[in-house]
Amino acid sequence: MSYLEGVYWDLDGTVANTEIEAHLPAFNKSFAELGLDWHWDVKTYINLLRINGGKNRIEFYSKYKNLNLSEDFIRSIHFEKQKFYLNLIKEGAVKLKTGVKRLIEELNKRNIRQFIVTSSSKIQVNLLVEILFKGVNPFEFFIASEDVEMVKPDPTPYLKARDLSGIKESNSIVFEDSIPGLKSSLSARMPTICVKSNIPTDFNNLPIQCLIDTLGDEKTHTNILIGPDMRDKFITYEYLINFLNNL
Repeated sequence: MSYLEGVYWDLDGTVANTEIEAHLPAFNKSFAELGLDWHWDVKTYINLLRINGGKNRIEFYSKYKNLNLSEDFIRSIHFEKQKFYLNLIKEGAVKLKTGVKRLIEELNKRNIRQFIVTSSSKIQVNLLVEILFKGVNPFEFFIASEDVEMVKPDPTPYLKARDLSGIKESNSIVFEDSIPGLKSSLSARMPTICVKSNIPTDFNNLPIQCLIDTLGDEKTHTNILIGPDMRDKFITYEYLINFLNNL
């Protein structure tokens, strides 16, 4: 029988829906601030989310627009975007997704170690965790974009997190919401539960082990789309153990 030692949480779209709520308006504000006549609507931004990492998205879009922006200018855009994003977080634009706080607290009571593995920058992660968890950090460590040479969908972020934690893959669970994130965790051979975000995503071509619509709570119950059936109304420690033992 498998047992659970560590849970690795993606941040954007998994712990909190941040893309449409904060990242997108921050990008558009940065473009206006630096005199670019760009404005990403929701549809455009969702398509750009296939490119992981903010600077990578800016660079990709500049080439699409046949603009040869310098690396320094791309960094400037991203720096301005980050400032606007942090202000939006401070203003309360982002909330925890349903069931996240409940499950994190349950896992902590059972002494399950928890970590964040994200393509966001450290300053974004630190502020978002501070705001959302009201100054009480439930995570042992963060792996952010500055910590790895290759971000998701490369497996490096999860391989580094695994090595730092010292926990075997068979005693681990990853929570992810995106195709790049899933490719990263599955390539690292980490058992993964995919939690849908508010970004429409087609997961049909991925070997998904478990897909749910929400972690759930007493008011909003979980629907298992792929994976083991559950006895409770929402995702619990017991379900995670059952998931590991059904792989």
